[in-house]
Amino acid sequence: MDEIFELSKFDEYREDNRLEVKRARDRLPDSLWETYSSFANTAGGCIILGVKENADKSWTTTGLKDVEKLRKEFLDALHNQNKTNVALVSDSDITDYEVNGDVILVIKVLKARREQKPIYINGDMWNGTFRRDGEGDYHCTREAILEMLRDQTEDTPDMKVLENKEIKDLDQDSIRAYRIRYNASHEGHPWTSLPDDEFLVQIGAASDETADHRIHPTAAGLLMFGTYQRIMREFPSFLLDYYEKTDPALRWTDRLASHNGDWSGNLYDFYNKVYQRIAVDLKKPFRLDGIYRIDDTPVHVAVREAMANCLSNADFFLKESVKIEKYPDRIVLTNPGTITLGKKQMLRGGKSRPRNKVILNMLNYIGVGERAGSGVPNIYAIWEQEGYVEPTVDELSGREDTIVTVVTLPLVKRDQSPDQSLSEKGTEKGTDQRTKKNVEIEERIEKVLQLIRANPSISQSQIADRLGISLKQAKNATELLKQNDRIHREGSARNGKWIIDVEDVL
Repeated sequence: MDEIFELSKFDEYREDNRLEVKRARDRLPDSLWETYSSFANTAGGCIILGVKENADKSWTTTGLKDVEKLRKEFLDALHNQNKTNVALVSDSDITDYEVNGDVILVIKVLKARREQKPIYINGDMWNGTFRRDGEGDYHCTREAILEMLRDQTEDTPDMKVLENKEIKDLDQDSIRAYRIRYNASHEGHPWTSLPDDEFLVQIGAASDETADHRIHPTAAGLLMFGTYQRIMREFPSFLLDYYEKTDPALRWTDRLASHNGDWSGNLYDFYNKVYQRIAVDLKKPFRLDGIYRIDDTPVHVAVREAMANCLSNADFFLKESVKIEKYPDRIVLTNPGTITLGKKQMLRGGKSRPRNKVILNMLNYIGVGERAGSGVPNIYAIWEQEGYVEPTVDELSGREDTIVTVVTLPLVKRDQSPDQSLSEKGTEKGTDQRTKKNVEIEERIEKVLQLIRANPSISQSQIADRLGISLKQAKNATELLKQNDRIHREGSARNGKWIIDVEDVL
């Protein structure tokens, strides 16, 4: 544990999330154990006996009558299963000091490991589990306790096999889109030729280790490829929300929510739709490799990493939504649930324990996210290299005693004024070297794709009319999109429609 109590700073200290004072003149106060539980279940902390808090929040020593008696009393109770379920303090964690002529006792309480939580008192998990919020100890709700229990095991919640669900319950368009993207980056891999149900087994979206020996979706498969209504039956609090807030006078200027009803509402489609909305305003260099536009940057990589981290660490049982917000000066990603490895380890990197391991794997398979525990440090490193204000990671209180993890990616340069954001459109150094022809081709392709996205039934002649270009140019643009495996046509030229195969998300 880092040093959170230094005797030299005694007069400066105030109670906070990791410091608590108690009088305890000649006996241990009952409230000590509530604080022990709350520190252990949150971030650790120090309980200081022989001190009172004044009305102005300053501290005054009251002293202890018999410090060794209290030390023994505490250790004896600590190892009594009727008092607390796990002993996180050893004799070396208890230190006495002399302050203003009084003796005080400082007890360092370690943060419990995930497999130890919840830490509770009085032999009662449901009523004896506490958490720290500010300078207070609060009863954990049943939801918060269940979250701790879910995080105990190596098996993550998304591994659960849903034998009450069938592969047909999943959104087939989502599966198809995922497979197109997977195949594009795994040419020749044996999984690319598998039937859908067997492919889903290989990526963890389904399992054949079932009582009826049939293939059924896993929780990860349902979350990634299901439909909102079917997901809700397994995860009643499930909600994905995206807000775009570019005008302070409006509540939002664009919103996408899983319950809208005009799209699947699953994680895979949410990722694609939201990333497109975010990436469109990120500066990108202009390069063409043949007909392929090369516009990926480290910032794009970092944003995808942050989104993968957000989705793979969400606790979908909690009554909080996954929420991504885009502002002119920042991107904010919120997921329900605590940081499973703790904030310090998350920032340090080197270890990885996503709350939804299978979901992260499925994103990794298509080039999104980092497996090795270096994702968040990579984000920080990229932001540093690009000269942007440092990102922040916070654990905040949500609704009904839940904890949410909030990652903020500032879109402002360190040497810029706040209104000069990353989303300001401009050209990079190499812009002057662009050819006029390449620019025209790229812009025309993007405009055509926008028209198709808005109206899949649009004809090539209608595209030409809408854009004010020749029919030949419209045909060339759609042909280039088809060659890039971004679209294909289903049905006849007169009655068919365009299908978007791969959105520009990588």
